[in-house]
Amino acid sequence: MARPLLAPAPSSPPAPAAAPSFSIVITAYEVAPYLGEAVRSALEQTLPAADVVVVDDGSSDDVDGALAPYRDRITLVRQVNQGPGAAKLAGARAASGEFVSFLDGDDVYLPQRLEALAEAAAARPDLDVLQTDAWVESGGERLRRVYDETWEFEVDDQRRGILTRCFVLGHAAARRALLVALDGSDRTTLDDWECWIRLILDGARAGCVQEPLSVYRVRPGSLSTGRTSLYRRGTATLRKFEAEPGLSEAERTALVQTRSEWSRLLTLELARDALHAGDRRAARPLLKRIVRSRGYDPRARLKALISLLAPGVARRLLAERAAKEWVGAGGMRVSR
Repeated sequence: MARPLLAPAPSSPPAPAAAPSFSIVITAYEVAPYLGEAVRSALEQTLPAADVVVVDDGSSDDVDGALAPYRDRITLVRQVNQGPGAAKLAGARAASGEFVSFLDGDDVYLPQRLEALAEAAAARPDLDVLQTDAWVESGGERLRRVYDETWEFEVDDQRRGILTRCFVLGHAAARRALLVALDGSDRTTLDDWECWIRLILDGARAGCVQEPLSVYRVRPGSLSTGRTSLYRRGTATLRKFEAEPGLSEAERTALVQTRSEWSRLLTLELARDALHAGDRRAARPLLKRIVRSRGYDPRARLKALISLLAPGVARRLLAERAAKEWVGAGGMRVSR
């Protein structure tokens, strides 16, 4: 039975097509304790990958030891540290499949993931980006599926939707030819959101199999879960598209609104970071900005005012909360 697929309606009835080939590109930076399991999950797919490429993005940990059991079954690419975007594009260049499916070195695929993607590609050959739903896991416990009523995969208006939020997951697969064409971008600053924005604005359409077939492992302090880093990178990404000539008025409005919201969220995180570090000099102008701006909800402004008046109390409360839980991307709270 075909798996349910979320995707924009085809412009014409799709003709039957053979399933394309898929490569898996695993990016690794300081994740050696997890890397072996990621590679094993890629090699144990029910539909074998055309090849599995591991990109070591300048790690200082024992990548060689982690890869030793699999060395004759993978392609290893090494580069000086340039960031996840550069690592993914380096992997795409080294891959041979028609589609490249990405996997972070501390995450895993479930066995039928490539099989599901291939089925979707054969059924909808008009789609250029394919993914499945995923589990979010912390400390071995599955917390939730990525997509629920609070975070939905965009179907109707993907151009406007991708400028509002990154509804495409980092584990997605995309046509290799489209990814290689991104080499003209600044690969050292390219992140997942910018990648999917560029592809979708250029005409790519995305589909999502509604079955969780990969696992995101969230850990406090990792690049993908650090909110300050997330909002800083997201704000910088959106700024790159402000002068994009092909945007409609509605799309440009969505972009400006999203960038403004992410700028506010970044200010909140920077203020929390400064308070937590006891840096009152850095915290005060940020807190004043929050108090004076009507863009923040009344509760956030009240908290900022209290923090201005009693920074020591605010720092203590933040420390108490941090001891009990950490808060990751999307506001997800995970108990320690």
